[in-house]
Amino acid sequence: MAAKPPIHVTVTGAAGQIGYALLFRIASGALFGPDQRVVLRLLEIEPGMQALEGVVMEIDDCAFPLVSDIVTTTDLDTAFDGTSWALLVGSIPRKAGMERGDLLTVNGGIFGPQGQAIANNAASDVRVLVVGNPCNTNCLIARSSAPEVPADRWFAMTRLDENRAKTQLAQKAGVPVASVTNLAIWGNHSATQFPDVANARIDGKPAAEVIDDDGWLQGDFLTTVQKRGAAIIEARGLSSAASAANAAIGSVAAIHNGTAGDDWTSLAVVSNGEYGVPQGLQFGFPIRANGAGGWTVVEGLTHDEFATERIRVTTEELAAERDDVAALLP
Repeated sequence: MAAKPPIHVTVTGAAGQIGYALLFRIASGALFGPDQRVVLRLLEIEPGMQALEGVVMEIDDCAFPLVSDIVTTTDLDTAFDGTSWALLVGSIPRKAGMERGDLLTVNGGIFGPQGQAIANNAASDVRVLVVGNPCNTNCLIARSSAPEVPADRWFAMTRLDENRAKTQLAQKAGVPVASVTNLAIWGNHSATQFPDVANARIDGKPAAEVIDDDGWLQGDFLTTVQKRGAAIIEARGLSSAASAANAAIGSVAAIHNGTAGDDWTSLAVVSNGEYGVPQGLQFGFPIRANGAGGWTVVEGLTHDEFATERIRVTTEELAAERDDVAALLP
């Protein structure tokens, strides 16, 4: 049987912490499987190119049989040339004294041009996962800058929040994390995100019945998931890297391979008005994927008053973010 042609994968901010944790997973076959070769297209800013050279040396020294080629560049057109998956990792972190609106505007200057370069250079089957925060609105900016690329090809990452929530539930219930399914993250990848326990399952049973503790589910569980990133920074002195890279792998693999059975995954996708969310927001929903690149928002889930209020809050935050970057949107 003829070998599959390699898939071109672009990673931005490739020499950063998340990029470093991500590249070796991609090269080893974790993204597309053990028989799919890849071309790594690695984008960095000029000050990061020396570090990126060292990363490439390490990838070379691993002798990964699935790596067909590695392209390193500071040029957007080169980075996205022929790419089928673009993982937009690099972004400007929030600094002390910086308002969220300022952060959004600064990152808009990164993600708008990247969206245009994707539209101009990427493969016809391109799909994009935005990891760099604030990822929902960064994704909105990039998507809006590339109207030639179908809106359903753009994803912002809420899988890390899903993984965090699953682990908290599993530990509370005393079960393996694989026992937790159907966990959705609604809304923004921020402190307003809503991990939906009411529709989650533990060993096929409603999670809220297995963990009969509303005080914990609506209190410590919620705040632990929402503030986990800040807790890791406080403990480690650095932001989440390996766990973010792992979530990026899981996000792409879910779209590439499809979701299993009745389960779903969490991704922020373009809203078409589902669950009353304003059209056009890049909003976290439960997603089922068919393994051929297609996906749908899971319909028919119900929310109690507590969940409805939480989803309202995160929706309003995303709408406000969209207003903050309105000048950057075509």
